[in-house]
Amino acid sequence: MIESILIANRGEIALRVIRTARALGIRTVAVYSDADAGSPHVRAADSAVRLGPAPATESYLNVAAVLAAARESGADAVHPGYGFLSENAGFAQACREAGLTFIGPPAEVISALGRKDAARELAEQADVPVLRSYRADEVPDDVFPVLVKAASGGGGKGMRIVRAPADLPDALKAAEREAESAFGDGTVLVERYLEHGRHVEVQILADGHGNVVHLGERDCSVQRRHQKVVEESPAPTIGPQLRERLLEAAVRLCRKVGYVNAGTVEFIVSGDEFFFLEVNTRLQVEHSVTELVTGLDLVALQIRIARGERLPQLSATPDGHAIEVRVYAEDAEHGFLPQAGVAESVRWPHQENPASLRVDTALRTGGEVTAYYDPMVAKVTAHGADREAARRNLLKALDGTAVTGLVTNLAFLRTVLGSAEFADATIDTSWLDTHPDLPFHPRLEPDGPTPFDARDGWRLGGPAVPARAHAERVAAADSGSAEADGSVRAPMPGTVLAVKVQEGQPVTAGEPLGVLEAMKMEHTLTAPCDGVLTAIGAAVGDQVPLGHVLFEVEPK
Repeated sequence: MIESILIANRGEIALRVIRTARALGIRTVAVYSDADAGSPHVRAADSAVRLGPAPATESYLNVAAVLAAARESGADAVHPGYGFLSENAGFAQACREAGLTFIGPPAEVISALGRKDAARELAEQADVPVLRSYRADEVPDDVFPVLVKAASGGGGKGMRIVRAPADLPDALKAAEREAESAFGDGTVLVERYLEHGRHVEVQILADGHGNVVHLGERDCSVQRRHQKVVEESPAPTIGPQLRERLLEAAVRLCRKVGYVNAGTVEFIVSGDEFFFLEVNTRLQVEHSVTELVTGLDLVALQIRIARGERLPQLSATPDGHAIEVRVYAEDAEHGFLPQAGVAESVRWPHQENPASLRVDTALRTGGEVTAYYDPMVAKVTAHGADREAARRNLLKALDGTAVTGLVTNLAFLRTVLGSAEFADATIDTSWLDTHPDLPFHPRLEPDGPTPFDARDGWRLGGPAVPARAHAERVAAADSGSAEADGSVRAPMPGTVLAVKVQEGQPVTAGEPLGVLEAMKMEHTLTAPCDGVLTAIGAAVGDQVPLGHVLFEVEPK
């Protein structure tokens, strides 16, 4: 029996687990850092225990503190959510040794599949196609571009596309630092990069009695910084034969390793080929998409499996179509830079029918987004009889959403969903990278653009408005905020990871000056012009606020 679950996480996923546990009559325990003391998940749980200071390494990633919280609260099970310790085999093993039921795969399975390098070998043994990989010091010049990626974890952290051999050493160091910060493991691997592939993943459920089933696939090709932005199910561009091969490969791999509980097998699809990417040995952020097309509660099934129950008969045939968008605190017009601050007002769309519209969020009016954690603040998921109906339902839901006082990507999401490319599903994983000239060509109506789309000043109730132009100097993405006088300011609150220059040193426009980390992502700060570096405003390890002057360059 499971009578009390400690949720070793925060934010919307903690609230998600609390919701299902309460429906099952199970007591819940929240944990929190000092930054989250007043957060919604703390108030929603039956009890809550402080872990430690705000940095994740001292709170949500602190295994000893989480286990102590379980003992103090009397919890008999732990749900890790996603991120943090969810794919940490040592944590799963520690839970078991402490007499706690870990609601996820056994430590041995996480260890075997949680690392991308080891998972590749298992995939090959299961006759699942994989992309060719290389040792970091043995990458032939003729195979570029390549992808450097963290061996542990996910969420796009610790990933770099490298197009030239000369850029590989710096990319390796940056990916290693980012992976160490996010997952506590700086190991990375290098593999062939498919320029225009589609990211398709398979939802798996397996019990402890040898039963393994899939619940269909999701397409997650709309990505920025290798992180998913839009997810949908079923995948819109794969045919029945490819779908069958893909689903069978995912089940075959999980059977081979003795998988238990929920997991996701991820693939890159190119034409009629697919290649194994990784296994996420946890519940995915985008599980709500699968829940809306299957009518299942994946968290409830996770708990039943952890109790030792057999899987019930489950249908993998999707009912209609579902699309989810991730709402981030980020500036989509300036390199998707993460943002921090207080939301002055928050309005989410009305959820009349949870089976057709769902909002998963912990952000409320007055809520604060800090620089310590991932900038995702919500997921909005809509269902429809087909893909176009789901797309329109989601656009309508976003029209009923508003956040003020905090920069978010809501306008960007509306643009993506309203674009002709997304409506026609002519997208791939590099789509956003190859469309820097937002907005896209709109397709809000199937019969063509409206007069408003012409952007010629046309108005319904009056003469056309004279055209105006507004010019503004904007620094390149990830370069920091640069002023005309040569000042380079912190584009967000963060920690200075590296200072690459010295006072008095000549610099050229675009030359790296330093590296700032915020929300577990690294951002390179570059010189805004040719000149001489006259001042450095922070040292390695310093925490700096938004707008802090980090470097001063006197123009040549």
